[in-house]
Amino acid sequence: MAKILITEDEDALRSFVARALRLDGHETVEAGDGADGLACLQTENFDLLLSDIRMPVMDGIELTHQASAAFPAMKILLMTGYAEQRERADDLADKIVDVISKPFSLPDIRKAVAQALAA
Repeated sequence: MAKILITEDEDALRSFVARALRLDGHETVEAGDGADGLACLQTENFDLLLSDIRMPVMDGIELTHQASAAFPAMKILLMTGYAEQRERADDLADKIVDVISKPFSLPDIRKAVAQALAA
C-alpha cells in the first residue's frame, strides 16, 4: 500500500483521516502545518501528500508549490472547507490530483485517496 503524509492543523480531523487510511492498509505520517509537512517530505519518501489548504505557518498552497518542485512524481490531494480556498487551488491543476471539500465522510476520503493514488 501507499505511504501518505497528512498535513492538517485540526488534530481531530488529522487523526480521523489517518485512522481511516490505515484501515485501508496505508502507512501514514502526520504533520500539523505546512512547515512541519515540508520537513517530513525532506526526510522520508511519500506516495501521496494529503494536505489542508488553510493552515498556520505555511498553507497548503505554498506546501504544494514546494513539494511538487522537489518531488514531481508524488501525488498531491488537497482538502478545504472554504470555497475561496478551493478557487486558490485552481492554478495548481497541473500539480494536484484534486481538491476535496470538507466536511467529508470516511468513505469519501478513502475513495478520494484511492483515486488519487490510481491517477
